Amino acid sequence: MDRVYVMQLVRSFQVGELSRRDFLKRATAALGSVAAANMVLAACNTFPNQSVPPVVEENPQQEAESSGDGEPEDSGESMVTEMVEYTDADGEALMGYLARPAGEEPRPAVVVIQEWWGLNEHIKDVARRFAGEGYVALAPDLYHGQVTTEPDEARKLVMELDMAEAVKEIQRAVVHLQEQPYVQGPKVGIVGFCMGGGLVLQTALAEDDLGAGVAFYGRPLEPEQAAQVKAPILGLFGSEDGGIPIDAAQAMHAAFDEAGIENEIRVYEGAQHAFFNDTRADSYDPEAAADAWPRTLDWFRTHLF
Repeated sequence: MDRVYVMQLVRSFQVGELSRRDFLKRATAALGSVAAANMVLAACNTFPNQSVPPVVEENPQQEAESSGDGEPEDSGESMVTEMVEYTDADGEALMGYLARPAGEEPRPAVVVIQEWWGLNEHIKDVARRFAGEGYVALAPDLYHGQVTTEPDEARKLVMELDMAEAVKEIQRAVVHLQEQPYVQGPKVGIVGFCMGGGLVLQTALAEDDLGAGVAFYGRPLEPEQAAQVKAPILGLFGSEDGGIPIDAAQAMHAAFDEAGIENEIRVYEGAQHAFFNDTRADSYDPEAAADAWPRTLDWFRTHLF
């Protein structure tokens, strides 16, 4: 393996000289495996002090690492992917990963919320999948540049995260999307996974401009909280999730119903936590993932278009 060549590829990708597809193709040839190339790609984080032009990919296709089963339909459109900067209420810089169809035609928008690992390649890929379906997708970097693959480190990052501040950052991502000429507003969708699923529900308590929310195995709201949700909610859970009590999800469902809030709770029998994340071989459930993705798209089509 030519390490110097691989580092040159990393730099070219980070400054926008290489598309994601070209990076994977060349890195796979240099490293000898797609898995190794994907590991390097996951480490290619863009930092706030870098000025990086958007990457335009022609007729994007999902590579082997795409999240969940099934492929988005190839619309023949180019895709723009880039790290974007916006500000919080105090004017401090925030960052996020944006994926959208090229062009200025207004599209519905979705905020994609990370798992406890951070804004990694899996979450970026989910954003690209939404872009492939015609959405503008923005994934806020709630850890501000930190990404991990180690559970102990992820647990530490979660414990250090101020959830109330995270909700405010998500709300600023909503504002950023609403300000873009290529976004069809005023309502924005939100989807999240694991920690992000819980933040979907917390944001739905605070944000008036949510058109719909989809929470993948996020910690359920207490029944008294559920009655205050401001958007239709789709909740997707695994029956074998050791960290999310299914009876708590069902209690939230009952509270939604009682309050007249449109909702759907789907429990996948035999599925574990993180069943949608196909980078986690210990928990990924292809059958559940294949059902959850079109349900998610249908939920947003119903409430955002």
